[in-house]
Amino acid sequence: MTKWLHSGRRRDLCALLYDAGELRAQSLKSRLESHYDERIEPRSFYATLTSLVESGFLDRRTEGLADVYALTEAGEEALLDHYDWLSARIEEGGSDGLSIDRAGAGGPNLKD
Repeated sequence: MTKWLHSGRRRDLCALLYDAGELRAQSLKSRLESHYDERIEPRSFYATLTSLVESGFLDRRTEGLADVYALTEAGEEALLDHYDWLSARIEEGGSDGLSIDRAGAGGPNLKD
């Protein structure tokens, strides 16, 4: 697994961008704060975005005064690889006789 996936925040930012296509930084920050139900310190948030851009997982462009972010092909591939890995862990987690079936639970389908 690539090092960028070690951070849940990085994965979550990529998942939000996978869903939205592209977002302005402030909108992305607001969505992430809503998901976490807590405020994210701006310096830390923007450092995470910069790290993802420098690693080639996000594209950044300027639109007026705002930066707009989108997943790169490498970012999407890494996110989907992680989704596959996580899905396999959840499916295998039912080895104790319990099964987790969330197919119809309204969750995102990251494979389509």
